[in-house]
Amino acid sequence: MIVIGFEQLTVRYGDAVALEGVAGQVADGEWLGLIGPNGAGKTTLLGAIIRLLPYEGVVTVGGRRVADLRRRELAKLIAYVPQRPVLPPDMTVSEYVLLGRTAHIGYLRTETDADRRVCAAAIDRLDLSAMANRVLRAMSGGELQRVVLARAIAQEAPVLLLDEPTSALDLGRRVDALELIDEIRRERSLTVLSAIHDLTLAGQFADRLLLLSAGRIAVSGNPADVLTDAILTAHFGPSVQVLTTDTGGLAVISVRAPRKGQAYEWE
Repeated sequence: MIVIGFEQLTVRYGDAVALEGVAGQVADGEWLGLIGPNGAGKTTLLGAIIRLLPYEGVVTVGGRRVADLRRRELAKLIAYVPQRPVLPPDMTVSEYVLLGRTAHIGYLRTETDADRRVCAAAIDRLDLSAMANRVLRAMSGGELQRVVLARAIAQEAPVLLLDEPTSALDLGRRVDALELIDEIRRERSLTVLSAIHDLTLAGQFADRLLLLSAGRIAVSGNPADVLTDAILTAHFGPSVQVLTTDTGGLAVISVRAPRKGQAYEWE
């Protein structure tokens, strides 16, 4: 079953075309990773799907045209973690995560005990229970990123859109966060569409990769077919190299070019 679909998707910023005629789909329970150089259109694609940006073309979620959905209906279908979320500095962690329940709370009504239990469970899953009453201005960038993810999990939507969800985390925490997302995805049969800057992690966690370049789809397929020296060199430059680890996985590294008059010998 196709959960997310987009056809002839075009986004313009004034006279500049950020996405041009992009088409693709994400299946039920699949994790599709968006990769590509800076300015390729990854964030723009996510913004169009969640209807934060005007676009031409057709976007569907669960077989319904996004353009026909009310905001509350769309929020019940998609939880979105932006790259730069709005974080009210005087709001506590618990209060902020509770915002994830907004789509489930009727007009002129307040949250229920069930809503609070969902939020408490999300806070606990992100290892934030000890910080539940801390105000957001007193938290580090990595802690805030986990808070934003907890809010998205509390939303209980069947689709997760993630824009660089681990950019503020250190290496160990990045893997932990993506492991948690993958675990929740499998438990709840979530569909995940994420922009991931770290190509190694993209290859480890995504079922399929879509490489954007200059607003168009350059390559799509399973990680082993996309993360090759030839493809990455064409879109990221010659300083990128793909290695195979002892366990058979792929690692994408940056290689420093030799200084003038100096040559490197590779074994």
